[in-house]
Amino acid sequence: MIDKIKEHIAIVAGFQASNKEEVEAFRIKYLGKKGFLNQFFAEFKNVPNDEKKEFGQAINTLKTTAQEKVALLKDAFEGAQEENGVYGDLSRPSEPVEIGSRHPISIVKNQIIEIFSNIGFNVSEGPEIEDDWHNFTALNLPEYHPARDMQDTFFIQTDPDILLRTHTSSVQVRYMENNQPPIRTISPGRVFRNEAISARSHCIFHQVEGLYIDKDVSFADLKQTLLYFTKQMFGKSRIRLRPSYFPFTEPSAEVDIYWGLETETDYRITKGTGWLEIMGCGMVDPNVLKNCGIDPTEYSGFAFGMGIERIAMLLYQIGDIRMFYENDIRFLEQFKSTI
Repeated sequence: MIDKIKEHIAIVAGFQASNKEEVEAFRIKYLGKKGFLNQFFAEFKNVPNDEKKEFGQAINTLKTTAQEKVALLKDAFEGAQEENGVYGDLSRPSEPVEIGSRHPISIVKNQIIEIFSNIGFNVSEGPEIEDDWHNFTALNLPEYHPARDMQDTFFIQTDPDILLRTHTSSVQVRYMENNQPPIRTISPGRVFRNEAISARSHCIFHQVEGLYIDKDVSFADLKQTLLYFTKQMFGKSRIRLRPSYFPFTEPSAEVDIYWGLETETDYRITKGTGWLEIMGCGMVDPNVLKNCGIDPTEYSGFAFGMGIERIAMLLYQIGDIRMFYENDIRFLEQFKSTI
């Protein structure tokens, strides 16, 4: 009798089913009221006393094996049915897809590009690792010129002529070397300066610089271009230009917009004046045109440049420039844009 039970244990262990109905029939065959297990239990009283222990252990093994087999097959078929229900039903609603958000610097950069593209400016790009000529000398900053101290530069130690660009004006130099007027281009990009990192400054930031070269370009053209930009970007119609100094433009000016004094924040960010500085500009110095192979007696032009982080901080009222670089998802998820 014990050998017969062991045969059934082997049969149960090797049993396979192709559907749930076969599993249920198997369960009834072994674990039902009239199944083999109850039949063996009924024979227990007829087993000699010296065999009862072994007989009982064999029956328990058969019972455990049958229960585990039934549970395993049921789980397999139910899991397959659930998976088919989830992935096989094409009418079932899909899981919601989270829409990503752009970085605020990308949003503002794209807005600036779109505004200037509408008035005929194209986009030019250049390398972030530059040589001395394109970053300084061609821009009317010869070696030992004191104005070089205005920009603390990251130099490549193995070659003092190679550096990380301190402005995107180097892109304008390259563009003028390879294109003849009329030129109308903007150069957005990342720049590097060896400055202490604080709430208001960083060693890495982004600029957009613009350049327009043609015959009879005047300072009035520059002013009208900047007025158009400030109206489109900020919705502000009042600007002022204050005399300033840049080695590559003459005359040069700082551009302020009238932000207003309507709120406490307006008083704070404008220091009570209502005016905010947003960029620098000026007429391209004739020496720069000459260095780039353009005849300054025939052509003139203007240039301007602004920091993207500064514009973004004004638009979104962000008080710490370091927030742009910390990759805090709570901060970045606040910004949505289709641009």
